[in-house]
Amino acid sequence: MRVLGIDPGLTRCGVGVVDGSVGRPLTMVDVGVVRTSSSLPVAERLVTIEKGLEAWIEEHRPDAVAVERVFARSDVSTIMGTAQASGIALVVAARRGLPIAMHTPSEVKAAVSGNGRADKAQVGAMVVRILRLPELPKPADAADALALAITHVWRGSAQSRLDAAVAQAGPRRTTYVRTR
Repeated sequence: MRVLGIDPGLTRCGVGVVDGSVGRPLTMVDVGVVRTSSSLPVAERLVTIEKGLEAWIEEHRPDAVAVERVFARSDVSTIMGTAQASGIALVVAARRGLPIAMHTPSEVKAAVSGNGRADKAQVGAMVVRILRLPELPKPADAADALALAITHVWRGSAQSRLDAAVAQAGPRRTTYVRTR
């Protein structure tokens, strides 16, 4: 399975591609960021992100896309930019018909490090170890995108198998018994 992880951001949108499957070593295919200038109008920045993500999907042909779920922080302007970039990521993937998963930061931390409250250094160290990298990719948005992709390979694959088993079992029938 090839997963494109996206850490949405208006200035730096982290992207990372990972190949692998549950129980097998994972491999980093590529990592980077789609950058926009804060001097541009927001609409132009979103178009830049859209074009950048389209290029990543075209080049790497992922089987699925994992996007960080936006969560509330204290800075409203950060939330808005992140949410806008996240929306662009979802549209780009949906337009291609790719399966999309959204993972919260605590889900990613738990999947990668075993601790949902791990700090960035712990998660980064585990990304390096899991992908057998010589060093952590920079900036942090790029490393976070790899962590999202790892999370989806491990958790998304299991969820996909569960969903397929439920679908194969067919609809559940409920029998109602009338009692007096």
